[in-house]
Amino acid sequence: MAKNTQYEMMILLKEEFNETELKTWAFKYAKKLQNLKASDIAVISRGKQELSYSINDCKRGNFIQINFGSLPKAIEIFSSKLKFDSNVLRFSILNRD
Repeated sequence: MAKNTQYEMMILLKEEFNETELKTWAFKYAKKLQNLKASDIAVISRGKQELSYSINDCKRGNFIQINFGSLPKAIEIFSSKLKFDSNVLRFSILNRD
């Protein structure tokens, strides 16, 4: 049986989100991870921050960190969902193992 790998994901979202919308967005994606059999999901809001350079004409963004355990093949599926979300400016997924 395959072992879950621990991942840390950092997501940069557009600035327009208020705190409630940000939580709703983050927990919607946490639910998608859960549906992909991810475990130990932790969502952390890192707040709004100035960007070093503008991305798609955005000078500020909301940072969300999601830590979770998952099988590696689920990462590909989840990444494709993020790529097509127009609110996501950038994201990165790091293997913590």
